[in-house]
Amino acid sequence: METYERFGFVKVAAITPDLVVADCDYNKDKIKQGIDEALAQKVRIAVFPELCITGYTCGDLFWQSTLLNSAKDALVDIADYTEGKDILVFVGLPLVVGGKLYNVAAALFDGDICGIIPKTNLPNYAEFYEARNFEPGQAMVDFVTLYNAEGYDDVYIPFGANQLFECYLPGSNVPFKVAAEICEDLWVPQPPSVSHALAGANIIVNLSASDEATGKIQYRRELVKSQSARLVCGYVYASAGEGESTTDLVFSGHNMIGENGRLVAESERFKNQMTVGYIDVDKLSAERRKMTSFAGELASGEDYEETQIFFGDGETSEDIDYSDIKRFDMNIDNAPFVPSEEADREARCEEILMIQAAGLKKRLVHTRAKSAVVGISGGLDSTLALLVTAKAFDMVGLDRKNIIAVTMPGFGTTDRTYTNAVELIKIMGATFKEISIKDAVLGHFKDIGHDVNNRDVTYENSQARQRTLILMDLANEYNGMVIGTGDLSELALGWATYNGDHMSMYGVNGSVPKTLVRHLVRFYADTCNDDVLKNILYDVLDTPVSPELLPPEEGQISQKTEDLVGPYELHDFYMYQILRFGFEPKKVYFMALKAFDGIYDKNTILKWLKVFYRRFFTQQFKRSCLPDGPKVGSVAVSPRGDLKMPSDASAQIWLKELEEIN
Repeated sequence: METYERFGFVKVAAITPDLVVADCDYNKDKIKQGIDEALAQKVRIAVFPELCITGYTCGDLFWQSTLLNSAKDALVDIADYTEGKDILVFVGLPLVVGGKLYNVAAALFDGDICGIIPKTNLPNYAEFYEARNFEPGQAMVDFVTLYNAEGYDDVYIPFGANQLFECYLPGSNVPFKVAAEICEDLWVPQPPSVSHALAGANIIVNLSASDEATGKIQYRRELVKSQSARLVCGYVYASAGEGESTTDLVFSGHNMIGENGRLVAESERFKNQMTVGYIDVDKLSAERRKMTSFAGELASGEDYEETQIFFGDGETSEDIDYSDIKRFDMNIDNAPFVPSEEADREARCEEILMIQAAGLKKRLVHTRAKSAVVGISGGLDSTLALLVTAKAFDMVGLDRKNIIAVTMPGFGTTDRTYTNAVELIKIMGATFKEISIKDAVLGHFKDIGHDVNNRDVTYENSQARQRTLILMDLANEYNGMVIGTGDLSELALGWATYNGDHMSMYGVNGSVPKTLVRHLVRFYADTCNDDVLKNILYDVLDTPVSPELLPPEEGQISQKTEDLVGPYELHDFYMYQILRFGFEPKKVYFMALKAFDGIYDKNTILKWLKVFYRRFFTQQFKRSCLPDGPKVGSVAVSPRGDLKMPSDASAQIWLKELEEIN
């Protein structure tokens, strides 16, 4: 078994073979060739198009016994060909059952015909006239024999739409259940896949023959994406292509693999090919567990026939071969919070800025606040908070002069961050205030008997708390509220001073991860149409992330956060996989190896993953009393919403699993 299968990744393929209409022998050989190509890529589920053994465009030739008998013989031959092969294959053909002709999908595994699924909904409009040749299939499962088919005269095969093929991989935590529907079944108001999913199917295969027409590709693509999203499933769509008759129609072989609303893979049209992708069944199961509304009930009397399929030799192993990562050809995004396409990224940034500003607008109006107080350090987080606050003030119709922007130089403040903070405040039209914290903190050290030369956590946190004290009191002075600047990544790691920068009256950045904060500031810079502001923001972006609590060295920042707590791009990746899907530590590590291959070595990835788990568990008490703030994405840590976690939970079993990694 491949290591990735241990973590719930199932490799699937939608295959459009070359085809000759009504030549079952030719088509059979091409299907076998497709099976071989899929096996060479270690595919576990291979899906071929609708009626691929004969061709979809046979018309009234479907009434010819010679064609039907040839198709049945080809089916048996293909089934025999799968013997000893660890692959579940779906092929389409016309089949006579009980004296009626059906358009069916046959499920084949290890030399057997495991089930026959008839098409439920027959299109009989426009260019389609399937009701002329075929009977609509039934949902309930009966058992039939294939008369005059070598080896199947006395074998009873499940026949009906309500079939699930429950597949097991040795060592995998999650079995996958596969169900099938055929072409038009997806396009109707109540697709069979709805019932299949409610019965437990997490992968739906569709054998299709969808012809091309202008604009149809977008509609078809959205159907696959939306159905996979609605059912929280993987969806493998294999369509007919070149070789079908072009008497009236053209087929493009448009194959797609969807997973919970996104396309994992998509073929190039007008080119017969195999489209391969991975479906993460573990992720789908995690999503369904969270969605209590997903648990529905099947219609009364809808029973399902289940066939169990076991891949591999059944052996399991506790050892995980992480070198398998080289053979794992799935692309894993190392920045899951940040869209990879520029247009999507810009749209996401614009939307998030609006959500943040709208949240603050409501709070300003509700509290009748006359002002807002923001501490500006010259760093990314406070810069974003000021940009959002200005946007909210504009939406309410308040003068930006009522934004009290405060710079509070301390022992670690550098000229670069100070200058950027001052210039940013002025150009945004806020009221500038400068209050040094040095004397107050030195006085505090004297009060508590702390040696100023002892630069420990007391030395650092006293500065953060002094700044928060100033901001809170200024909010009272100006009849306003303190706007929090801390981001989601800092909250997940607990990288905030309790009752210091941890606290505010409204935290606009609380559900924005650090990797996305950077893109939000860059987006604002790119679209602001002010060259001076643009240059300030670009310099902020180039400044190392730092709390600036320790004195600078030769005028430069001496305390770089990512040297102390680890790279934020790693931590954001960990946070997304752990909080979004609840993945086990070994799977997160495996995925990180792939996502950051060539960027970080395995020891670095493991080191910071351990740090993430330790800090995430020990720092929950800070998240348990977070200020209000808007949720902007699918991962958040508010104790009132997404993360209800005890502050004293142990991380032991998670860390123990990581210690087992060699």
